[in-house]
Amino acid sequence: MNTGSDEPGEGAVATDGAKVSEEKAGEGSARAADGSRDEASDHQGLGSRAPEFIKARRALHLSWQVGVFVVGLAVVVAGIIMLPLPGPGWVVIFGGMAIWATEFVWAQLVLRWTKRKVTEAAQRALDPKVRRRNITLTVIGLVIIAALVGVYLWKFGVVMPWKIKDQ
Repeated sequence: MNTGSDEPGEGAVATDGAKVSEEKAGEGSARAADGSRDEASDHQGLGSRAPEFIKARRALHLSWQVGVFVVGLAVVVAGIIMLPLPGPGWVVIFGGMAIWATEFVWAQLVLRWTKRKVTEAAQRALDPKVRRRNITLTVIGLVIIAALVGVYLWKFGVVMPWKIKDQ
């Protein structure tokens, strides 16, 4: 099962603690013993984070999931609407995904994958060679824009809107 991690031997854990995919018994403890991250201690298992009294009753749990889905959908739709309009569209969309991730495994996996990709992109952006390239491209772009604005002003000049003659 794809858990959104490149770590070898990492398996998804169901909310009752049972392994969803196969994993060698000693591999997880060996990783923790050598000082690297142990996913089981960092993250709660995949699955519902609803309170136990809700999970105990099937109808109540289903109602809870429908409610979480509707609230998450409303937040995601609001984020999509904010993409072309003023507002933090992507932040709101990821907030809706986080709401869904409290209840649905697929959203947890998507959110985990997204976090990993954003972290990788941030690390690549901090690479000195990439920063130097980005700064160079930005300067070249600004010089081209300044040249185009200069040519336009030289050819047409600056005319204030209230001084435009009716034609």
